[in-house]
Amino acid sequence: MTTTDAVSLSRIKQIAIPVHTLDKAKAFYRDTLGLRHLFDAPPALSFFDCGGVQLMLAGPEAQGKDGDQQHPVLFYDVSDIKKTHAWIKSSGAKSLEEPRVVMRSNGREIWISSVSDGQGNVVGLMSDVPAA
Repeated sequence: MTTTDAVSLSRIKQIAIPVHTLDKAKAFYRDTLGLRHLFDAPPALSFFDCGGVQLMLAGPEAQGKDGDQQHPVLFYDVSDIKKTHAWIKSSGAKSLEEPRVVMRSNGREIWISSVSDGQGNVVGLMSDVPAA
C-alpha cells in the first residue's frame, strides 16, 4: 500500500461497552435512555441501535480474562478489513486481534479485528460484507 492508499477511518459502526450486570445495563439503555433493543447473543452480549451506530453491551462472561480492566471500544466501519488492518499494522500499531469472521447470516459476514492505539485503548475495525 502506498502513501496515497493511506487509511482514513471516518464512520463508527459499533461501540462496545463492558458492563458489570447485563440485565441492569439492558434496562438502563432500553428503559431510561430509550434505545431500541436489537438482539442478544451468547455468552453475554446485548445490542442496541443508537441512531445508526450499534451499541454492544458486554457482560462479564463476554469480556475475557482482562474484563475488569476493559474500556469501551469504538469499532470503525471499513470496506476491506484485511487491507485496513495490514495498513495500520505497517504504520507501527500493535495488532491485538487479526481479522476474523464473527457472524454469518443471510448471505453476509461480519468481520472484526483490533489494534492498540499505544495508549492502553483498543481500536476496533468492523466489516459487513457478502459471504464468500
